[in-house]
Amino acid sequence: MAERENRRGGRRNEREETPEFADRLVAINRVSKTVKGGKRFGFAALVVVGDQKGRVGFGKGKAKEVPEAIRKATEQAKRQMIRVPLREGRTLHHDMEGRHGAGKVVMRTAPEGTGIIAGGPMRAVFEMLGIKDVVSKSIGSQNPYNMIRATLDGLRKESSPRNVAQRRGKKVADILKKPETVAEAPAEAPVDA
Repeated sequence: MAERENRRGGRRNEREETPEFADRLVAINRVSKTVKGGKRFGFAALVVVGDQKGRVGFGKGKAKEVPEAIRKATEQAKRQMIRVPLREGRTLHHDMEGRHGAGKVVMRTAPEGTGIIAGGPMRAVFEMLGIKDVVSKSIGSQNPYNMIRATLDGLRKESSPRNVAQRRGKKVADILKKPETVAEAPAEAPVDA
């Protein structure tokens, strides 16, 4: 029996060494409540979680201790993950905007080697998502909660050529094909009869 438990524990340790998801702590907020005996402190954590292969989520957790708040936020983030299609596994398929409240973000595709050009909370989302090349700008609210929600709102709007082709009932090659410009044929001279 003890041997069986050791084996199970061994598997659990192996799983923890190579986690399926990476996480990034974006913000911690200390909140104090004044009570009769003094002050009570609580902590709120904002965490972004992703597999760096096209899935990302965020969560927030509150607790009396920082590690517990981070654990709660991480669990919530894993439950709320979304899948985002990436072009060549490194950038977005098209430019887009995202909004949440007063927060507005603009995200643009970028050529290879550009890197992640983004502010703090947005950078965390892109790194956990696995994007390597993107240019983005936050306009409006600097609140990290609103910035992350606006970023995820924009990422939800992204569609890959495969999704567009499936929605239209066409082939991917038809969607990606550039429209041919029709060269005007020279007008023939009128024939005198």
